[in-house]
Amino acid sequence: MKTKQIPLTASQRQELIRISRSQKSESRIVIRSKIILYSSEKKTYDEIMRLTNHCRESVAKWRKRYLESGIEGLKDKPRPGKPRVITAEQHALVIEKACSKPEDGYTNWSQRRIAQAVGISQTKVQNILSQADLKPHKIDYWCGKSPDPEFENKMTEIIGLYISPPANALVLCVDEKTQIQALDRTQPELPLRQGNPKRQTTTYKRNGVVSLVAALSVHEGEITARTMQSNNAVNFLSFLKSLEKKYHKKQLHLIADNLSVHKHKDVTHWLSKKKNIHMHYTPTYSSWLNQIEIWFNILTKDVLKGGIWKSKEELVSQIMNYIKIYNKTRAKPFQWTYTGKVLKI
Repeated sequence: MKTKQIPLTASQRQELIRISRSQKSESRIVIRSKIILYSSEKKTYDEIMRLTNHCRESVAKWRKRYLESGIEGLKDKPRPGKPRVITAEQHALVIEKACSKPEDGYTNWSQRRIAQAVGISQTKVQNILSQADLKPHKIDYWCGKSPDPEFENKMTEIIGLYISPPANALVLCVDEKTQIQALDRTQPELPLRQGNPKRQTTTYKRNGVVSLVAALSVHEGEITARTMQSNNAVNFLSFLKSLEKKYHKKQLHLIADNLSVHKHKDVTHWLSKKKNIHMHYTPTYSSWLNQIEIWFNILTKDVLKGGIWKSKEELVSQIMNYIKIYNKTRAKPFQWTYTGKVLKI
């Protein structure tokens, strides 16, 4: 039996083609638009049923709905029953919950627990938070304002050394990375394969810890470092003496944070007798001004993250070998790349 053709204007056909090819349209709307397009091409019911995998009743239904209401007829009619309404109080309560600290030992709200507390669906909570641009699951970190009354002077002094160091002077950023664990896994590591990442057991055994004290030559990028059993004034002073010996013909400007080890009486007494060594301390809570922290982050990503060591000696050997290769192949000054607005403190 021949199927009656549905006539379409050029604009109607174009709109139906757009819907049928859209990646964002609901699949059921895509199928319904194809039913109408096939019906406009003189295809029979059997052909349309085969192409859309729909029964005869369904094809007849959407043909009729389109003839009555056009493209709007392809949409689902409202279901019977009163639609669920979110009250203004519930809307405000969702935002209040998201912006407040939860009780019962939780630190952060989840959308599921907000939904349970307010008595609405998690989807509704998600929509409300999205409209208000609130993300209770997310935490951003920023450098808080330093309480140091001399913050501006200390910061300006350090940045001045970075940008325009004195003649015949060497600027060194010094700090320690402590408690580096020599971790071994209880089972052999499974190597990276196609479709599978490198895999390690969650269980491990500790083979001791190592501390690293390092100095970054700001304008050359070279790293001077040594490992130590513990971070104390004796080891720090010994490291400073090794820097003096290595750069004995230079005026040294050392940048360090306010760790008590760096200001120990033995350290300050030794520095007071050295006219060629000048210590500059970062402002309180501002160790981010020390460029060695950037290099420690590089070390962590390149060496420490996911590493496996059978002993402390193996860990120390890998770190020192890495530094040797880094100085030969990668050492260069860090470049300022921020191009945004000036941040007000």
